[in-house]
Amino acid sequence: MKRILPLLFFLFSFLGFSQNEEEPTIEGEITAKVINAQTSFPMESVHVINLNKVVGTITNQEGKFTIPAAVNDTLYLSFLGFKSQKVRVTNDMFKFEGTEIALTELAYALEEVIVRPYQLTGYLEIDVKNLPINNSYQYSISGLPTSYEAGSKNPSAVTKVLGAILNPADLLRNLFGKKPKQLRKLRQMKEDEDIRNLLASKFDRETLTELLQLEKMDIDDILSNCNYSKSFISTANDLQILDAISSCYEEYKVLNRR
Repeated sequence: MKRILPLLFFLFSFLGFSQNEEEPTIEGEITAKVINAQTSFPMESVHVINLNKVVGTITNQEGKFTIPAAVNDTLYLSFLGFKSQKVRVTNDMFKFEGTEIALTELAYALEEVIVRPYQLTGYLEIDVKNLPINNSYQYSISGLPTSYEAGSKNPSAVTKVLGAILNPADLLRNLFGKKPKQLRKLRQMKEDEDIRNLLASKFDRETLTELLQLEKMDIDDILSNCNYSKSFISTANDLQILDAISSCYEEYKVLNRR
């Protein structure tokens, strides 16, 4: 019995050590190929961005790209006329060659959307139950002619409405303060030529929201409270919006130090 106990202790210690030993994170460069999901043809000039490292590249004539990455990084792929896609980097992408990523044309992606018209019966009690409910919050302020709809996300929307009217500085502090890591990416984004080229060709704020982890509504709030006009906000391309946010953020940091 005395001999068995030390042996069991050794086995349990070895198993515990094996479980605690974690596989090291793989990091380096990965190579993959982007294809058209409908035709399987390679896609050239697809923009690929590593959202974690804030670096970008584009695919060559064979649809291939190489980009710095680590396991669990997220790649964001974008091409005009195709549905943008996010892909998480896995160990297999480093271990095996021939990784293919398929993008779907928007025409095919839209076919998957089912539009359900309202089925009205003519009976008020039944039709009222079938109509969608608007969960947006409406706020009215004394002295102002119209009410404000603050969105349907959560009750904190009232903070943004009141903050924008009563104290713009507080709204900026809330927006910038909640996303310090994402906003530190601004300088990296401006320095990467591939990312700048992509943003210069886009007007939908989609890439910006993914990179900064801000919502489109937050971007509009930031620009509005930095005294940018509605015309600029609605017509500027994403690169101009990035420069505007960056300029506003620098001014905020100066004011915040004071």
